[in-house]
Amino acid sequence: MAPPPPTLPPSYTPPCRSIPNLLFLPHLRSRLPIRRLLSAHALAAVAGHLSLPDPHTHALLLLAYSRLACPRARHTLLLLFRSSLRVSVPPSCRSLPLAVSAAASSRLHLPLALSLHAVAVTRNLLPFAHVGNALVSLYAKNALPDSACRVFDEMPAPDVVSYNALMDGYIKAGRLGLATKEFMRMPQRDAVSWGTVVAGCAKAGRWEEAVLLFDRMRWEGFRPDDIVLAAVLSCCAQLGALEKGREVHEYVRQSRPRPNVFLCTGLVDLYAKCGCVEIAREVFDTCPERNVFTWNALIVGLAMHGHGTVTLKYFDRMLAEGFRPDGVTFLGVLIGCSHAGLIDMAKRIFFEMEMKYGVSRELKHYGCMADLLGRAGLIEEAMEMVKKMPMEGDTYVWGGILAGCRKHGNVEEAEVAARHLLELNPEDGGVYSVMTGIYADAGRWEDVARVRKLMDERVGARNVGCSSITTDH
Repeated sequence: MAPPPPTLPPSYTPPCRSIPNLLFLPHLRSRLPIRRLLSAHALAAVAGHLSLPDPHTHALLLLAYSRLACPRARHTLLLLFRSSLRVSVPPSCRSLPLAVSAAASSRLHLPLALSLHAVAVTRNLLPFAHVGNALVSLYAKNALPDSACRVFDEMPAPDVVSYNALMDGYIKAGRLGLATKEFMRMPQRDAVSWGTVVAGCAKAGRWEEAVLLFDRMRWEGFRPDDIVLAAVLSCCAQLGALEKGREVHEYVRQSRPRPNVFLCTGLVDLYAKCGCVEIAREVFDTCPERNVFTWNALIVGLAMHGHGTVTLKYFDRMLAEGFRPDGVTFLGVLIGCSHAGLIDMAKRIFFEMEMKYGVSRELKHYGCMADLLGRAGLIEEAMEMVKKMPMEGDTYVWGGILAGCRKHGNVEEAEVAARHLLELNPEDGGVYSVMTGIYADAGRWEDVARVRKLMDERVGARNVGCSSITTDH
């Protein structure tokens, strides 16, 4: 026969003064010092309050641990919640959401989180908004939008937090259309609602829609947070919308005296991609904080616009300041070397990226080297590199070699590169056009006629070029 659950003795006095005083915060957003929390936890344990069914003490500690943004605190919260159940403290509409949120922080805890959903059902806690919102958020974070939707539909009165969590789940699962539909039917929106859908559109590549939503968000009086601003800056960079980007930059300058690293990176990326490299350098040099993405934005932007020597200077400065380069960094440096004709420097960096920095070479790096060697007329060396590659060459690798062959009139290797390119994409009319030009330059007119005939047979519709410009309305 199981022993009866512990009960509070008649003389029990809850720690209503010392523990609440230790856990007291003057503001909800204040951070509780970890020492005070540990002291309160130790006091409750030593006094024996955690071995008794005292819901007040357990609730205070659970709430305190939930405010600590670290994995260990969430793990401790779950252990504390489990121990509260063992001493017959029933889960409540306040304690259960804290446990669900802690379990939702890691996919490893998903089975536990699902069991907490079952607890909510058996205890009839689903009608409470905090419980329902925690469960919707749980499934949203784990990209399970159908489960999130079922919980949402069972809620008697979903609020703005419920809608935001459901939209986040749809966006994480790649269902932007459903997220937008929920956004449009929301009875009330807040800044998080707008930010969720703006960032979702930006992530899905619907850049113009994201910018329009951002403008509407500000027109309706909502203040965008750093995530929204960074997303819109990225959209402006992708669209080449320099004037809109400058408008966002001005808003950042007025509202954020010390922008965070994500905003700084977005601004550098915007100006670098739009060709304003001097402004990009100015923004970069005034950034209060930088990370590897900030460096990459500037290095790649400088390289893409032909500033090879300056690219190398910033790469050396990046290393001197202790930042570890990644694959994007080396791609930018190789592009810069290619534009500047720095063949030996590119070869050294290409060798060192694996041997010295431990960064694996990818197809994009081989493609850049193939283009660089092809431009320099080192076709044989490029072909040897391709033979030693640990993977098959793609269109960038063989395209770089073919371009070099056309520039330097190497017919034999051009035929090899063209054969590989047509194996990858038999309907690529550009390959036939290049080979026609190479054969014509070599005076091989029979081959010119043969290639043109093949192009007419195999390539049905020619690819039509197009350009886009932005005009003032």
